[in-house]
Amino acid sequence: MRDAEPKFVLVGVNHKTAPIELRERIAIGREELAEATRALAAMPGVLECMIVSTCNRVELLAAVDGLAPDPSEFFFSQFAVDPVLLRPHLYEHDGRDAVRHLFRVAASLDSMVIGEPQILGQVKEAFAVARAAGTVSGHLESLLQCAFAAAKKVRSETQIGSNSVSVASVAVELARKIFGSLYGRTVFLVGAGKMTELAARHLVEQGAGAILVSNRTQERAERMAEEFDGRVIPFQQLHDFAGEADIVITSTGAPHFIFRPEHGYAFLRKRRNRPMFFIDIAVPRDVDPAMNDLEGIFVYDVDDLQQVAAAHMEERSRQAVDAEALVEAEVERFHQRQRTLNVAPAIVAMQRHAEEIRVAELQRIHARLGTLTAEQLAAVEALTRGMVNKFLHPHMQAIKKAAREGDSQRLHALCEAWSVQLDLARHELPEAELLDAASMPEPESDHLEARR
Repeated sequence: MRDAEPKFVLVGVNHKTAPIELRERIAIGREELAEATRALAAMPGVLECMIVSTCNRVELLAAVDGLAPDPSEFFFSQFAVDPVLLRPHLYEHDGRDAVRHLFRVAASLDSMVIGEPQILGQVKEAFAVARAAGTVSGHLESLLQCAFAAAKKVRSETQIGSNSVSVASVAVELARKIFGSLYGRTVFLVGAGKMTELAARHLVEQGAGAILVSNRTQERAERMAEEFDGRVIPFQQLHDFAGEADIVITSTGAPHFIFRPEHGYAFLRKRRNRPMFFIDIAVPRDVDPAMNDLEGIFVYDVDDLQQVAAAHMEERSRQAVDAEALVEAEVERFHQRQRTLNVAPAIVAMQRHAEEIRVAELQRIHARLGTLTAEQLAAVEALTRGMVNKFLHPHMQAIKKAAREGDSQRLHALCEAWSVQLDLARHELPEAELLDAASMPEPESDHLEARR
């Protein structure tokens, strides 16, 4: 409706479009996320933005004006990645497609493991970082709240989250295949993040024994160790104790490998060549892939886990059909709401115009009414305001209906009949007044008049 309305754009890579070797080069750690988000916001034409960075995806979401450059340029400048290398792996969506992609991501329909619950929390965390950084306001705020509501609806109205399948559960299945029974196996948790904790919980449920925990932040390591009745290992002594573990779950966010072949040789000597299993859920990876070449050491990264997860997804794929339909309905509802909100200034202008006429007419006949008591004056006010509102109501509903259906020709005709313009700037009217006009509850004066 209004040319000034910003456009939503989304650019990114994920586990389906780029291998882990490329994803780890552009991954953004939790500590750097706020700074990177502010850098994106500083690009010309970017009005609002946020960045989602997980082990499986890095996505930029922005509300932009017509002057915005290609958002993918942010990847090239921020990470010094050759555009020729990265561009074939990027996907770009705008408008309705960007909204649909965000809703699908939040509902875990675009995840490596469809239906896993972690991604919604990760999107919410990215949103919180962007809000704290001051890069999100009205447009993305509204979009994200609708995305969260859609994800909740998918979770509650479909069985997509049943038959628990996650990166953590897949990792446990692989460990069971390598060791047979997991009873009494020692587990070393390197990094105290949520995914590490979830994998450890699955292992403990399957009978794993001693738990070792190491993290750069000692306090977080102590909290996780207490959770699993485990033992804290100082991060500086990581390699001295790792050889005690049958299973190492690692996700540190380090920019380089923390487990390399020379460490693997030392672990195997200490273990007398008993097998050792690494679950590397970090991006960038914590474990050098060359460790896989050592006899007795098994390394699985997040892309390896994806292949195993595919075998578990038949039932969830059936549920995903229902979830996709639900998401599409929520996308349409969001756009209808946006179109309705876009005509709110026109509705407010119509109400103001009618109110000016009402007040002017009352002033014109004021002398003929004589002296009125306060109660009589209130009755006249309620009567005239109720009549105006009842007269306006079908016209405003017709405008909202035309906006929802995208019937621009009918919409302009309705507004022209009232000499109301559609291109009123949103900032000229209070946000609360716009929302009231968009939702348009029945006016209280109607009920006052009915009681009199």
